[in-house]
Amino acid sequence: MGVHLTKHHGLGNDFLVLVDLDRAAVLGARAARALCDRRRGVGADGLIQVSAGTDGADVTMTLRNADGSLAEMSGNGIRCLAQAVARSRNVDVVELSVATGGGLRRLSVGPGPDAHTAWVHVDMGPAGEGPPAPVTEEVEGWLDTASVDLGNPHLVVLVKDPAAVDLGEVGPRLSSQLEGGSNVEVVAPAPGHDDVLDLRVWERGAGITEACGTGAAAGAHAAHGWGLVGERVLVRMPGGELEVHLGTTVTLAGPATFVADVEVPT
Repeated sequence: MGVHLTKHHGLGNDFLVLVDLDRAAVLGARAARALCDRRRGVGADGLIQVSAGTDGADVTMTLRNADGSLAEMSGNGIRCLAQAVARSRNVDVVELSVATGGGLRRLSVGPGPDAHTAWVHVDMGPAGEGPPAPVTEEVEGWLDTASVDLGNPHLVVLVKDPAAVDLGEVGPRLSSQLEGGSNVEVVAPAPGHDDVLDLRVWERGAGITEACGTGAAAGAHAAHGWGLVGERVLVRMPGGELEVHLGTTVTLAGPATFVADVEVPT
């Protein structure tokens, strides 16, 4: 006997998902580290366990980063969860409410551009102010900084050119200056485009990733506060693009792509 997982990615930000509503198997920190290891395991940025819903939610998401630490929320991860649940129900279209460590999230799943991809809208809830941001003038091309709470913490750094920032050094250094750590995004308005942001991200517990859903939402929220973009923002990351709509709550729209079924022996 073993555990059946599915692997998905949201713009290259990849997750292993266990849909186990009865919670017959509990995958903890040790299992997350082993399974997410890219040389000795399957490889992923995080491990998601989907269990029965609480407090009126359809399902509950428990998310562990590749280092085994718990994360409150992931915009790419929750889209992967939604596709995994839809596949488990053998449907292409579904509405879901998901209890997360960052609060209740509502999702709408529909068909994507190909048979392996779903298009998912996520109501991310309201964007709030995070803890006081550290001084970041030493970051290459630094212009401004904002701390944003989207159920998980984000430090958004406005720079002249995100590609010029040594994110592998800057990310962990800035994250360590906030209690409990933080995701770190470097952003800039895309040259020659209105309401388009270029963004790179260093994720707490995973390191540099190709894309981050909550990071895209945080970056758009911060840039709107700086007067750089309107309420509908296209966020470009190394892994691809996400659509963000800012309002009373933040809506995130983007793909989730099924990669493989994975049988893990026990």
